[in-house]
Amino acid sequence: MTSTRLGLFGLFFLSVILFGFWLEEENPHKTEDGRIIIEYWDKWSGAEREAMQELVDEFNRSQDEIYVKFLSVSNITRKIMLATAGGMPPDLAGVWAADLPVFATQGALTPLDAYALEYGIAPSDYLPSIWRQLVVHDHLWGLPTTPATNALHWNKDLFRQAGLDPERPPHTIAELEAYNERITQFDDQGRILVLGHLPTEPGWWSANWSFWFGGDVWNGHDTLTADSEANRAAMNWIASYPERFGPKPLLGFRQLSGVFASPENPFFRGRVAMVLQGPWMYNFIQNFAPEDFNWGVAPFPALRLEDYGTSLVETDCIVIPRGAQHPELAMAFLDWLQQPEQLERLCLGQLKFSPLAEVSPDFYRKHPNPHIRIYRELAESPLARSRPQILTFNEFSSDMGSVIDNLVRGEQSPAEALQELQARQAALFDRKHTQWEKVSNARLKEWSSQ
Repeated sequence: MTSTRLGLFGLFFLSVILFGFWLEEENPHKTEDGRIIIEYWDKWSGAEREAMQELVDEFNRSQDEIYVKFLSVSNITRKIMLATAGGMPPDLAGVWAADLPVFATQGALTPLDAYALEYGIAPSDYLPSIWRQLVVHDHLWGLPTTPATNALHWNKDLFRQAGLDPERPPHTIAELEAYNERITQFDDQGRILVLGHLPTEPGWWSANWSFWFGGDVWNGHDTLTADSEANRAAMNWIASYPERFGPKPLLGFRQLSGVFASPENPFFRGRVAMVLQGPWMYNFIQNFAPEDFNWGVAPFPALRLEDYGTSLVETDCIVIPRGAQHPELAMAFLDWLQQPEQLERLCLGQLKFSPLAEVSPDFYRKHPNPHIRIYRELAESPLARSRPQILTFNEFSSDMGSVIDNLVRGEQSPAEALQELQARQAALFDRKHTQWEKVSNARLKEWSSQ
């Protein structure tokens, strides 16, 4: 045996010894005091991350068997998919409930039905509008953390300056536009100085405008209906903006609009009087709006008065990825987090409302947002809506955003835009739905056995 080979053999032998010692003495899945480490990834950063970190630290102090390692992870949807496909997922992951249909049908998650039964977790523990987002194909895939609804936020001072009652927001789309006409101001050159409302400010819910017009963009099962009567009405409403205010003034106004999370936000600056937003606005107003900013929150106007109170309800949730090394221990932490005391503390820390069916009186006393009950009441309402559980929602939402941009610029008619959108998205929807149908029986059988 040559010296080179002896050297290589020696290195190999040494590496085996060191690897065995590392496994025995420094197991990466255990802490120095012998607790099993479970990895938890979430998308939160800043104050939202800190609120969860405090709870994770408390859980770690509360017992000596489990240690939760909490990591803030950007672009989490893609990274969870990659980690799961590679067989190295975290034990827990915080995602958006709207992504559950894709995660579940692609086999990236562990169904939680058996765990929920074991821990006594029931649908009645939560608001119905929250729980139904966690169930896909009759199976439970996640448990909620911090929910949100969207609502009308209005500048009371701009209302007062326009001769409107600052305490009486519009209830219907017709009223919204009457207020809009009263508030909107132009300069001598035809540029918009102040706008009552603009659907693309901020434009985060482009795919869901049909809700406030009494409809949806799918039939709830197997057909996309982007060109439904309700969605046509919504697009006709949006197309009325360039017709009334002019596409060039609107484009110039949008180009001068500031970054959302800054003092240049057009709502904070008093350039837009009414926006569709959520409970996080309290934090941004505290940080970026003038100290004397006078604002209110109410349901967003609907086409028909009987639909007033409609809102889009969303929720963050925590899942156990498929292939997680310690699913039982992960569920133990998740159950601890779902206890009212812990979950309310998390929602307080993130300035949201609780997803639980029952809320303690202390929660509202401690909550700094004076409007938090309104967001919660919207989630409790029978008019509460959630994103469609379709496998192509992200693609549909992006496409709808482009359609709305074209409408605001006056480049397409609503009928033409929706006809083209329906053709594009229905083809994609049908293809994904067909793929799912081919594997659905096997997947449903697999999930039921777990």
